[in-house]
Amino acid sequence: MSALNLYTMIVNVANITKELEAAGMRLEIGDDFAAYRRLRNSQTDRSPLYPMFDVACSYVDVSNAFWVCGFNDNNQLIHTQAIRLLDLSGVALGEHINMHRHKYITPNSTPDPDRTFYSRPPSLDQITGKVCYHGEFWLSGGEGGHRKQGFTALLSRVVFEMALKMWVPDYVFGLVPEPLAFKGIPSRYGYTRCEPGAWYGPDNEITEEDSLVWMNTDDIVHFLETPPKALSRERQIPARRLRTNTIDMVA
Repeated sequence: MSALNLYTMIVNVANITKELEAAGMRLEIGDDFAAYRRLRNSQTDRSPLYPMFDVACSYVDVSNAFWVCGFNDNNQLIHTQAIRLLDLSGVALGEHINMHRHKYITPNSTPDPDRTFYSRPPSLDQITGKVCYHGEFWLSGGEGGHRKQGFTALLSRVVFEMALKMWVPDYVFGLVPEPLAFKGIPSRYGYTRCEPGAWYGPDNEITEEDSLVWMNTDDIVHFLETPPKALSRERQIPARRLRTNTIDMVA
């Protein structure tokens, strides 16, 4: 990574962090997944931590993953997301997901995880190489929540800015429940591609419908080059995006 690209990423993330702080959200970014596990386990009103980011059953640390958490003025956890780098050299994403299905299947969604598999999206056979899995995205809702206040696009930018500069992934993907995909939620995260998919159980029954959302390197760069919308008209995020290409970022 060149010094110029590193500086650009720092400025962009700092601008977003200041914007979020002005709107009442303090960000923390870390790579200690034991600490992240404690934070997630404190959320008794939310589904359990997914195994892909759980140190109790996956190898996640500073070498291959990081998390982002947001807290309000009362130090309450109001946002989470995490991203993990996968080496899929010579392996297609579809093969990887079904090989490690226990880490992607929603707990208690199928009668037999050993005989459940994910299928349908055409890109499962296309996505390979250096691939990032983006998950755990959650934003508090209800009264005083942040889901409808424009936070989503800014929060995803933080992760994509850092992942792009740290790893230059060939692809970033996530799995989104069909109801959210149909509402266009993935586009708020920045994803340009969304393909319907489903988990099939032991009797070939659909146990859960998850859409595959993904971007390649060029898609990520394009998304980050698009100036973000400020959370209010009074606060505008300075445009400091430098147009780069993949060769620039791997210096």
